[in-house]
Amino acid sequence: MTRAAEELGRTHGAVSRQLRSLQEQAGLPLFDKAGTGLALNQHGAALQEVVAGALDDLEQGWLRVLHEAHGPSLHVACSATFAMRWLVPHLAGFYRLHPEVRVRLSMTSARDIRHQGADLVLAWDRLSYPARDQARAIRIGSIAFGPVCAPGYPVARDGSRLTYATRIAHDFTTRAWTDWEQESGLTVAHEAELRFPHTHLCIEAALAGLGVALVEQRMVRDDLATARLVAPCGFLPFEDGLAVVPASERAMSRAAQAFLAWITTELAAQRV
Repeated sequence: MTRAAEELGRTHGAVSRQLRSLQEQAGLPLFDKAGTGLALNQHGAALQEVVAGALDDLEQGWLRVLHEAHGPSLHVACSATFAMRWLVPHLAGFYRLHPEVRVRLSMTSARDIRHQGADLVLAWDRLSYPARDQARAIRIGSIAFGPVCAPGYPVARDGSRLTYATRIAHDFTTRAWTDWEQESGLTVAHEAELRFPHTHLCIEAALAGLGVALVEQRMVRDDLATARLVAPCGFLPFEDGLAVVPASERAMSRAAQAFLAWITTELAAQRV
């Protein structure tokens, strides 16, 4: 109650009175006693979900007004690794074609569904997304994954068995290794595993000689070209590909359509 009063710029008593009035109007309790404080009951939790959604919509609407006042804009969410290693280095080409459009980037991951008000979400692993979002996904390019490691890191292949000491895995996108084994027909055997929450950390670990990481080819193209990394088994395409998931009504704006056309062409020019 005290924290709510501080955030609203009201007194503790004023917030208490407002909540009592709300419960009287509803004709049912929204809170239960919890020690010396209060906790939402099932009715309060249901109302909280509705109110939170409405406040989120208000905030997004307010931001859209501000953004549009300064010209066409687009909010794109993608993984930090894709942003750093591919999207940002290529954005100059988009701005040359569309200097009037401002692109705002935010970072997301396979476990993050809400994407903090983004208009477009770029993702390859969409299994954790709601079915509606999966159905609306627009494929924009092919992807190919393969194991990479530092030159000289010991990797042995015996028929359909691939053996090495340490596998480097992503905390939230473990599907990549499973899909790669199915596509390659290889069984991976390893003694230990290192896990990281971001793909760029997995890549850095591989560069440091800590083990074998499974990554998308575009993310390590420069490292392979300079022989900082090697790909002992090459790369295999994943059927789902990279896709854009529309996440707001602005996903059909002219700015969004321009970005979709540009990134589709740009990805195709750098085939995997």
